[in-house]
Amino acid sequence: MRKKVVLISGGAGFLPSHMVDRLIARGHKVICLDNFITGKKANIAHLLKNKAFTFIRQDVSKTFKVAGRVDYVMHCASPASPVDYLAYPIETLMVGAQGTQHMLEIARAKKAVFLVTSTSEVYGDPKEHPQKETYWGHVNPIGPRSVYDEAKRYAEAITFAYRRRYNVDTRVVRIFNTYGPRMNRDDGRVVPNFIDLALKGQPLTVYGDGEQTRSFCYVADEADGILKLLFSGEPGPINIGNPDEFTMNEFAKIVVELVGGKSRIIYKPLPQDDPRQRKPDISLARAKLGWEPKVALREGLRLTIDWFKAHPA
Repeated sequence: MRKKVVLISGGAGFLPSHMVDRLIARGHKVICLDNFITGKKANIAHLLKNKAFTFIRQDVSKTFKVAGRVDYVMHCASPASPVDYLAYPIETLMVGAQGTQHMLEIARAKKAVFLVTSTSEVYGDPKEHPQKETYWGHVNPIGPRSVYDEAKRYAEAITFAYRRRYNVDTRVVRIFNTYGPRMNRDDGRVVPNFIDLALKGQPLTVYGDGEQTRSFCYVADEADGILKLLFSGEPGPINIGNPDEFTMNEFAKIVVELVGGKSRIIYKPLPQDDPRQRKPDISLARAKLGWEPKVALREGLRLTIDWFKAHPA
């Protein structure tokens, strides 16, 4: 495969920074855009002197231009955790709307392949389980989580509109819960939250009765699946996630066990619009991309816990 130039927004974020590493390792050139609202310079610091890597500080919700050849455009910029998108609701909506269109316009002008990272949140609190790509979702359009849910639903809609009207070669990936090294300790998602509390010996908070379920995909698997889609001919949407399902009670006990601590579990009321079930049907990813996750939850959590221990707050 000829070496490509990949433009990626949000490239200093948790998951996108792992994709940047893989693209550089494969010999491609990466142009990384980020405004550091939630991304971190530490996630890309090891690449700043690499000639194949260019960093531009940019809010992609604002108009901008990129000089030179671009073969692939990846729009990954967005606050992704509840803490972040509730703190930056307008920015989340704008990066899903204007940000997606600005990146699409670059792909259109450069005749580049375009990929947008969508989310399992487009399914909302699903009535279908597991969730297939054909499911239209069950989303509260005005609830507190809607700033993220609707931003991603709009991003998918405008991506397909550009595909139909301008013949842009597009991809849509729906990402399910991803975890691993480089997660922000305080981003509010359950994996870093539980690990951080367990390492401190503090109680782990489970909401509701703890019988709601989630599936967790290790970041290496997630990044590999997304890049398989990028370099494929498939438009999507395609679910990339791990179909192994755990209740929050099970997950909390596993974290405490692996940390080796004595944290107890406490319970609080379930937040508004919190989904009861979330599990991807990855039949399409298996059939079209030859992809499925390889890292089991306990293995991935051990790697993540080791990283947290090596990177104290």
